[in-house]
Amino acid sequence: MEVDYIIVGFGLAGMAFVNVLEENNKSFIVFEDASQTSSNVAGGVYNPVVLKRFTPVWQGAEQLDIALPFYRNLEEKFQAKYDFRFDTYRSFKSIEEQNNWFTASDKPLLAPFMDTKIVHEKYNGVVSDFGFGKLKNTGRIDTKTLLADYKKELETNNQIVFESFDYSSVVFEEEKVVYKDIKAKKIIFCEGYGMYKNPFFRDLPMNEAKGELLTIHAPELDVDFLIKAAVFVLPIGDHHYKVGATFNWKDKTLFPTEEGRKELVKKLETFISVPYRIVDQTAGIRPTVKDRRPLVGIHPKHKQLAILNGLGTRGVMIAPKVAKDLYEHLTNAISLEDEIDIKRFY
Repeated sequence: MEVDYIIVGFGLAGMAFVNVLEENNKSFIVFEDASQTSSNVAGGVYNPVVLKRFTPVWQGAEQLDIALPFYRNLEEKFQAKYDFRFDTYRSFKSIEEQNNWFTASDKPLLAPFMDTKIVHEKYNGVVSDFGFGKLKNTGRIDTKTLLADYKKELETNNQIVFESFDYSSVVFEEEKVVYKDIKAKKIIFCEGYGMYKNPFFRDLPMNEAKGELLTIHAPELDVDFLIKAAVFVLPIGDHHYKVGATFNWKDKTLFPTEEGRKELVKKLETFISVPYRIVDQTAGIRPTVKDRRPLVGIHPKHKQLAILNGLGTRGVMIAPKVAKDLYEHLTNAISLEDEIDIKRFY
């Protein structure tokens, strides 16, 4: 078999790159072993404001300009709903936070998203003595359903292989690379935390963080917006909500923990006062980088290898843009931004 690209990993990064390849009529084969779950268990929330400090997300508006049409096209492609729009309400802890919100909302990059009026309305079961700041034009992507639908299509078209990638079977030729019985122009590694096993790229400084989420059923809680307080509470329908997330820099397992559950419950109950039942708990490893920028680019020695990784906590926003950037870099020699190019670590 001969293809243009071999893709290793099919989370948000791998999916976004595959979509670019399809749009440009390039041939490919995907290897996916489901060893990494961060894209599947992620909340999938997109918003261009850092709600801890009321500052702009790095390239947030630019990322959304690419990401939202990207997901809209996938909804048309698969005739399904993945993008769920809602407002985000940031609970204030003090008058000082209210004042900081007013100051931030006047800044040009933030004004389109931050409402200047404090929301003082009371919502049953939600404790917020100082009201809320309202963030507009936010939402979530149902990443689990989207990835499952995409995998089904690739499986139908014989474009995905469900097995682990064997790095020792990579053989380099002058202009191409051979993997077992497949010859390709490039191999793109989109493995998330799985990068730690990759002998070609594992020296890059990934600073991965485990995150855990709860799904709760709260019949008396009736809000159609995301609440951000000590943790976020994300409506997913029928009085069910996702609650998250933890950050654990030591535990590298993919299993939910009692410690994580207790942490989320303790924080949740600081601002939710109605009864609820925990119906699910999930965990995944976020592929974050020490400088909080993606890992994108070509291997310094093996030009047939490239990486698309390190999307961190905002993968639904970042993935479509950096996938396009990498494709243009590989195909048309358009330079990558210094901030994302892996050359910064070599």
